[in-house]
Amino acid sequence: RRVDLASRRAALRYLGLLAAGLVLWRAQEAVAVAARFSGARRRFTGSREEASFQGNAHPVTNWLSDPVLRLEPATWRLRVSGHVERELVLSYEDILALRAGSRQALLDCTGGWYTVQRWSGVPIVALLERAGVREGARSLITRSATGYSRRFPLARAGELLLATHVEGEPLSAAHGAPARLVAPGYRGYCWVKWVVELEVSREPSWLQAPLPLQ
Repeated sequence: RRVDLASRRAALRYLGLLAAGLVLWRAQEAVAVAARFSGARRRFTGSREEASFQGNAHPVTNWLSDPVLRLEPATWRLRVSGHVERELVLSYEDILALRAGSRQALLDCTGGWYTVQRWSGVPIVALLERAGVREGARSLITRSATGYSRRFPLARAGELLLATHVEGEPLSAAHGAPARLVAPGYRGYCWVKWVVELEVSREPSWLQAPLPLQ
């Protein structure tokens, strides 16, 4: 009974955090939409267009109180870990050498704005192929230097890009340098900044809160 009670309390705490996150997200969206970015087009999400195709000039939004990290490219490392044949540790120079063109993608932030940019970097699948995904893998966790992370279905890894540049410019610190995730079709809080790890997992992609709680 004590174990059951502890489990119930843990579940209630989790549900409380989830509810608080949803309330905060809705409040953030409401404030941003009420502000009405003047002269900008609005999407079906309510977001208005800001600084498309202007590189690092597009707006900056960080989840809750996350600080802007200033990571040195010379010492930054990306780890590819988890349910793989071989773990990888790659430098910024390694990532630049693997860059494979660019792709246009729309970033829609829950702060009430969206922007369309051309992002350059390495397709996530190229990194996973180098590591060798083992049988039974189901999801991919993208983890930031802040500890923030989001989980994606492994089947959608082909849509994801680890970006180092936007509109031909190296990413600024505020936009996630040295490398950030580009996740077309996902809201902005899934575009993880300051990426330091890609972890292949056997757990399903739904095993996370619909909104980040940290």
